[in-house]
Amino acid sequence: MYFIFDMDGTMVDNMMVHHQAWQQILAENGMELSMDEVKEKIHGINEEIMEREFGDFFSPADRKRIAWEKEATYRRIFKDELELIVGLPQLLEEAHQANIPMAIASAAPPENVDFVLDNLHLRHYFKAVVHASMVEKGKPDPEVFEKAAAAIGVTTADCVIFEDSPTGAEAARRAGSATIILTTTHGAEEFAHMPNVKATWPDYRGATVASIRRLL
Repeated sequence: MYFIFDMDGTMVDNMMVHHQAWQQILAENGMELSMDEVKEKIHGINEEIMEREFGDFFSPADRKRIAWEKEATYRRIFKDELELIVGLPQLLEEAHQANIPMAIASAAPPENVDFVLDNLHLRHYFKAVVHASMVEKGKPDPEVFEKAAAAIGVTTADCVIFEDSPTGAEAARRAGSATIILTTTHGAEEFAHMPNVKATWPDYRGATVASIRRLL
């Protein structure tokens, strides 16, 4: 058993901050979206999101600029609130002590991954970190999980993936991985039809290596 963690909404409860940053930056660039629209449409790799949702409304150069501005806004808003989801520090330490290899597989850009790992001093827990600039296809394509598993020398079928979104859960399903969902952003009912989802948790309180094994 090996662990792969998505980051945003899974390790840190930051999705509302991302939504706020997106809403602000898009409005500044002529695209007004309600918060419900942001939650529904804005997920994945930034430039891929803008091309998928807005077509030619933004030029390629504008997509790069907006993506950078959005992430800088997110980090500025979130810095003073940055912390791991309740119970995760204990699970990471237990898994580390049990010599369970762990990786991160995130759709976030490298600056945001570094922002979390370095400010919370987490790098020693993870044998591999895969982020948006290291993949060609965003979730629900399983590429990010496949690369993370390969980086720790295993297959995705041997991994438990921790996720928070239906898109991420679908990517985990395509990877053939058992999945545990953190319901920081989406309700448990949104995952009820997915056979790979073994549990939906509000946080990591009470989560142990033994309790995770029992789910598989």
